[in-house]
Formats: sequence, structure tokens, C-alpha cells
Amino acid sequence: QVQLVESGGGLVQPGGSLRLSCVVSGDFLRIERMGWYRQAPGKERELVALRTSGRTTSYAGSVKDRFIISRDDAKNMVFLQMNNLKPEDTAVYYCYARLFSRTGNTEYWGQGTQVTVSS
Repeated sequence: QVQLVESGGGLVQPGGSLRLSCVVSGDFLRIERMGWYRQAPGKERELVALRTSGRTTSYAGSVKDRFIISRDDAKNMVFLQMNNLKPEDTAVYYCYARLFSRTGNTEYWGQGTQVTVSS
């Protein structure tokens, strides 16, 4: 059984920084892609940052130049360094992974971690 576990959320003042971490465990052969989505109250879930196995990265326009996604493939982890945080970054952040196993590709989600940016 596959699990994605996030950590690192919390309350931070505008202009501050946070680092989110996510570790994936379970029965799979390869991580195809990992990344982060977020969902603010009353809004749809949106992509924040994504990194493929080929190290291609993509970012939402609103976080580009402020957030950095990285992976540690040896530890099956993905990180999101969030700098110069703004109140509009407040949301539940979800770790996402597309994993390849003997049955093919499957998408998984973490339980979410709250990020609140407020003075």
C-alpha cells in the first residue's frame, strides 16, 4: 500500500519562508513525477509545482521565482521551498505522486498540510 506523508506546514508572516516535505512509501517500481498542489477555501485545487523523473519542472505563474521544488530520489522525497510568502498563498498543500508499479501508472495524494500566511 502506498502512502504519501507531508510535513512542514504552519503559520508564517508575510515575507517569511516555509519548507514542505513529502515522503512516499509502499510498493511501487518507479516515481514518474512528484509535486505539490494547493486548495484555498472556496477554490479549486491547483498545481503549485511539479517535477518529473526527467527533472523537468513546472510552476504556477503565481509562485514562480518564489517557490523551488526539489527531489531526493534516493529517499523518495519531494520538497517545496517557499520564500517571500504572501497571504494569497494560504491554502492546504497536497503532495502528489504518479507512481509506476506492476499494474501500471497510478496517482496518489497526501492528506494535506495547512499553510497560513498572516500577520
